[in-house]
Amino acid sequence: MRTTFRFWRPFSSITSSLSSIKKARVKHGLSLLCRDPHRQPIISPIPQASRPRLYTMDAKPAPMPKLLYGTAWKKDATADLVLLALKAGFRGIDTAAQPRHYKEPLVGAAVKLAISSGIVKRGDVFIQTKFTSVHGQDMSNLPYDPNAPLEEQVDTSVASSLHNFRYADSEEPYIDSLVLHSPMDTVEDTVTVWKTLETYVPHKIRQLGISNTPLQVVDHLCTSPDITVRPAVVQNRFYPATRWEVGLRAYCREKSIAFQTFWTLSGNPQLLRSEPVQKLAAHTSVEPPVALYSLVLGLGGTSILDGTTNEVHMKDDLKGIEIVNDYAQSGEGQSTWSACLGGFKQLIGEA
Repeated sequence: MRTTFRFWRPFSSITSSLSSIKKARVKHGLSLLCRDPHRQPIISPIPQASRPRLYTMDAKPAPMPKLLYGTAWKKDATADLVLLALKAGFRGIDTAAQPRHYKEPLVGAAVKLAISSGIVKRGDVFIQTKFTSVHGQDMSNLPYDPNAPLEEQVDTSVASSLHNFRYADSEEPYIDSLVLHSPMDTVEDTVTVWKTLETYVPHKIRQLGISNTPLQVVDHLCTSPDITVRPAVVQNRFYPATRWEVGLRAYCREKSIAFQTFWTLSGNPQLLRSEPVQKLAAHTSVEPPVALYSLVLGLGGTSILDGTTNEVHMKDDLKGIEIVNDYAQSGEGQSTWSACLGGFKQLIGEA
C-alpha cells in the first residue's frame, strides 16, 4: 500500500503533532535584526561514501540574500523586471520550471544580459528554481513528458533549467538552489523525486529545498535514513491561514533550514496596519511594507520573496531593511526594535 501525505489536514492538527515528531524548541531571545542572515551558502551535507565520484566546483554558491526577487506571474515582462531587479541591487532570483506561472527562460536571459553587461557576476547571484509536478503544470505546456516515469520527468526538467541558466560555453551551468514545488501525492513519489534530485548535488545543484509543505514532510526529509541530502530551504506562505507557520519555522530554525516566506505583503493586510509595524515604520522613516519585511527577518532564519514590479519599491525595500537593521543595532533604537519585535511575535502567536 502506498502511503499518502494528508496535505489537507488543518494547520492546527499539524502543529499539534509536533510532540510526536520532535517538539521544536523555540527561543525568543532575539532582540536585534541579524545583520547578514544566510550570508554563508547553505549546502546540504553529503557523506563522502555516498558520492559515486568527486566533483570540483569552480564557482562557489552565492549566499542566500535576505530578499529574493520573485518572478511568478510576470509573464512577458519577466526579463525586463528581472534585469531591473538586478540593477536595483537584488542578488537572489526565485523562479520555477513551470510555464503556467513562470517564464524561466526569460529569467535566464535577463541574468545572462546582466552578466554580459557587467552588472553582476554569476557567482554573485543566488539562482533558485523548482521542479513542479504534473498537477501544477499547464498540460499544454510542460517542460517534460507527463507520461514519462517520475525520474525522467525530474531529469528533463532539471536539464531544461540548466539550459536556461547556461551563460558561457566554457563553464558548466549550475543552480544554487532547486526546490520541490510541493510534495508529491505519496511519500514514495516524494522520495523518488527527491532521490533523483540528489544525484545532481553538488555538481549541478548546490542545495535542495521544498515548498508548500507541511511539517511532517519536512521532518521525513530530515530524519529518514533513505534521504542523503537534507533540505536546506523551506518556502511557504506567511499568512494567517497557516498561523504564519510558527511551528514549522521553529522546526526549521532547530534544523538550520532557511525559511523563505511568500505572500508576505499580500497575505497580511492586517499586519501591515498593526501597531508594531506602524511604530517601527514611523521611528525609522521607512514605509510599512519595509517595516513588515524587517520584522519577518527579525524572527530569525528567514528570507523573503519580494515580487514588486516597481523600480522605486525595489530600491526602497533593499535599502529600507538595512536602515531598520542599523536602527535596531543603534543605542537609540534597540529598545524600540525589541518592543516592536515582541509585539509582532505576539500578533502571530510566537511570543
